[in-house]
Amino acid sequence: MLSRVAPWLASRKDGYPAGTSVRVLGAADTNQLQELARQDVVANVFILAHLESTGTAAPTSGGANVLGVFDGDELMGACWAGANLVPIQLDPDLAGSVAAAAYGSGRRYASIFGPAETVLAMYERLEDLGQLAHDVRAVQPLLTLTGPPTVQPDAHLGFSRFDDFDRILPACAAMFEEEVGYSPFLGGREFYSRRVEGLIRQGHSLVHLNSDGEVVFKAELGAVTPEVTQVQGVWMNPSYRGRGLSAAYMAAVVTHAQQLAPVTSLYVNDYNSRARATYERVGFHQVGTFATVLF
Repeated sequence: MLSRVAPWLASRKDGYPAGTSVRVLGAADTNQLQELARQDVVANVFILAHLESTGTAAPTSGGANVLGVFDGDELMGACWAGANLVPIQLDPDLAGSVAAAAYGSGRRYASIFGPAETVLAMYERLEDLGQLAHDVRAVQPLLTLTGPPTVQPDAHLGFSRFDDFDRILPACAAMFEEEVGYSPFLGGREFYSRRVEGLIRQGHSLVHLNSDGEVVFKAELGAVTPEVTQVQGVWMNPSYRGRGLSAAYMAAVVTHAQQLAPVTSLYVNDYNSRARATYERVGFHQVGTFATVLF
């Protein structure tokens, strides 16, 4: 297994200084990882939420881990390696060897997401190794909103109840399929269903059901820390699209998210002009650029 082998020595091909190594982080590395991630609490909300929940950088029981780049004892950058690869303050010049280390573990990943330059550098190395993408979304503005939205929130939106799980799950699956082009149930329903169930139970799922129990609009707070929430899974029922409803719903998402943290964040495909216009209308502004590579 990856955690049992010697650290990879950095190669000049991948742009590392001599003597730099990559290894799986353990519990003793937790403080260094947290300090690294806190250099950008918006971009690194995913790993900060994980540390908030588990309290440790050690590998999870499911086999996910964090790869750390070290110069001696100093943690220079890192990357979550679970179902997805998520770089953490990882310089693009260091991305190639981290990608090679992730590939060498024998795992295969659903995506890479995070700061654009690093994500694309990681993918370049993975592509060299034969892991080809289903889709590359190279420019995804990273947006934040601090303070109240500039649009009146729709009062119908509220936190989901588990009693509504059977209505919410199909809406989540429809959003996923629209976004990535295949069903989240392709490898079985259990994993994705547990993810949706967990978000509802944590109070991180938002929904408006009409009088017939049909989902009109939904969104999730995919990562939550005391400082930042990251909104994901925004979806409007196709029957309600084109009515000018989305801005008020997004304003309501922000209002609810700010009950948990003062900064609300999200990232969006640059070509999704309607969504970008909605977010701008609600008061979001760009603070960076993400990219996503889908396998």
